[in-house]
Amino acid sequence: MFVSPRRVRKCQFLQIFATCFILCVMIFWGPFDNRFVSHMKSYSYRYLINSYNFVNESLSISRDNVDRVASYQYLMNHREKCQKQDVLLLLFVKSSPENRHRRDAIRQTWGNEKYVRSKLNANIKTLFALGQPTDHLRQRDLYLEDQKYSDLIQQDFLDTFHNLTTKLLLQFSWVNAYCPHARFIMSADDDIFIHMPNLVAYLQSLARMGVQDLWIGRVHRGSPPVRDKTSKYYVPYEMYQWPSYPDYTAGAAYVISSDVAAKVYEASLTLNTSLYIDDVFMGLCANKMGIVPQYHAFFSGEGKAPYHPCIYNRMMTSHGHVDDLHYLWKQATDPKVKKLSSGLWSRIYCRIVNIMLLCKLYYENTYPCSAAFS
Repeated sequence: MFVSPRRVRKCQFLQIFATCFILCVMIFWGPFDNRFVSHMKSYSYRYLINSYNFVNESLSISRDNVDRVASYQYLMNHREKCQKQDVLLLLFVKSSPENRHRRDAIRQTWGNEKYVRSKLNANIKTLFALGQPTDHLRQRDLYLEDQKYSDLIQQDFLDTFHNLTTKLLLQFSWVNAYCPHARFIMSADDDIFIHMPNLVAYLQSLARMGVQDLWIGRVHRGSPPVRDKTSKYYVPYEMYQWPSYPDYTAGAAYVISSDVAAKVYEASLTLNTSLYIDDVFMGLCANKMGIVPQYHAFFSGEGKAPYHPCIYNRMMTSHGHVDDLHYLWKQATDPKVKKLSSGLWSRIYCRIVNIMLLCKLYYENTYPCSAAFS
């Protein structure tokens, strides 16, 4: 049988390439073993099996335990916040007791209810979700802060990283009890910048269409549990034994519709809450109710969005902002900045700029390259 020399050379090349690859993996396997294997297992599970029904079953608990959220008492509450009002967006900001300066900056910028009502013709409600500090003097300061602003919602669990899921449950139980009619609910960290003019315009368009089953944000697909005991995100096998989490949005900022909030609250009453990574727990609740997260290109990852008018034109959220909120808010609300990206030639210019800013060879974890073309 005749065999082409070109085909022989091609086969030999593939064999050599495969041999070199295996040798490289064997040489460098040690430092990357855990991370490489966990991601391979996770992605294989996510894209080949993609079923978490038995995960939900194993984490389910009896409805006899539904009073566990109510067991935490409110230290501060404002049940009248949403009463008899048409609320477009209920904005829950997860904050730590010591972050007063962040809350003040948010009140003056993207969380400013009066600005949104007068300038954007929308009714939003901004609340800060808190646990209890260990310092009694700081608790006194929180009471004084709330007397001035009336926007702190606090229960008597300790405000720690390992109680983030408890803080998530606080938000959903509050929405269910006091503001189920809000059209959209947003959960955000206190180091996030939200381009409120863009977000409000987007949500108003969705409200006019009567959108349901909405859950948008920066979606993580096929993420593996962290098994490194030195990481604060460490999850032991006893807590979660599977190689992959259900799809979920980054907890830094995401938006859901009111019907999703009701379903997630219902699911949260029947799932074990020992998993303290709140965004993953949110994913478990949503998965149990058949809710799928939707990826939005302009919800930022861990990195800060580039400072440029062409980015502000499409921005929804950007992560990692504390001291620059006022600058970003001025840019987001300045009509002159908006005009820079209006018109045909301006749109062409912004397309080129966004490609240069977002389509880079190295990973920045802000907006994806695809955002430059959306």
